[in-house]
Amino acid sequence: MVPLSVLDLSPIIQGGDAALALRNTRDLAQHAEHWGYRRYWLAEHHNMPGIASAATAVVIGHVAAGTSSLRVGAGGIMLPNHAPLVIAEQFGTLAALFPGRIDLGVGRAPGTDQLTAQALRRNLAGDIDSFPQDVIELMNYFRAATPDQAIRAVPGAGLDVPVWILGSSTYGAQLAAALGLPYAFASHFAPDQLEQAIAIYRERFRPSGQMAQPYVMLGLNVIAADSDEEASRLFSSLQQAVVNLRTGRPGPLPPPVDDLPDRLDRVGRSIVNSVLSCSVVGSPETVARGLESFVARHRPDEIMATAQIFDHAARLRSFEILAEAGGDSARRVAPRATP
Repeated sequence: MVPLSVLDLSPIIQGGDAALALRNTRDLAQHAEHWGYRRYWLAEHHNMPGIASAATAVVIGHVAAGTSSLRVGAGGIMLPNHAPLVIAEQFGTLAALFPGRIDLGVGRAPGTDQLTAQALRRNLAGDIDSFPQDVIELMNYFRAATPDQAIRAVPGAGLDVPVWILGSSTYGAQLAAALGLPYAFASHFAPDQLEQAIAIYRERFRPSGQMAQPYVMLGLNVIAADSDEEASRLFSSLQQAVVNLRTGRPGPLPPPVDDLPDRLDRVGRSIVNSVLSCSVVGSPETVARGLESFVARHRPDEIMATAQIFDHAARLRSFEILAEAGGDSARRVAPRATP
């Protein structure tokens, strides 16, 4: 069986607030643990009215404290926003509090707009081109400290914090392969280079102390309900949010609407069709078939599902259906290694 995991953006819904979003995040994580999901990741975004997980390490602690066995992590931390030592200390602290349960995925995008990225800068010379060096520096802080080591991550040094490379292009694939790290591709919102990135990563992978062979996790939007019609309606919240974001109007997650495709203009339809092409939407049977097709085509070692659904009860139901569907539809491709 291909393991299933959850990517949660802690959506702030219209009429709600961040406090509600974070309560719902913890509740979903507790259900996900019960349903057998492998890991639960949260993402760093800033100045986004619809996302409550900006202080990602804090939210990870909130989720980990409310669960007992689920792996909890970042998908991801946007490393250009931070000094590697600070992230090593944050995730070292999490690993000390929740041993064997913390993952650290890192990416090189700022996770926001250019103006906010400038406000987040850790120094005036910050540069995304230093990302490979920052990753290596970060990983070094997690190694056991040597007696003559001048700077140590405390906590952090010598702790088990698996590092993942996140990406939405071939850049991350090349870096993950060169460093021998597991790779998570953001196909749930940037699917254009999916097949090329996977091929590069698998062909160029070099074994490392963390991984003996390549390990690919793919993002997938999954909106499941008891009928295809209801799932399509629930999906309209994410579709609206994506159009709003890509046209410069970010906001809270809107409620679902009927007949959204008929309401969208040509630009809106193009955005939805391109950005959300890696999506499985429908009834339990439709989701099982869609999941099986996605696995057969791309052969991921793990799927990280995300579901931006307005109603929390419907969101819980969607992940419950996916967990049930995954047991039947994804058995044909077994993972080759387990990070």
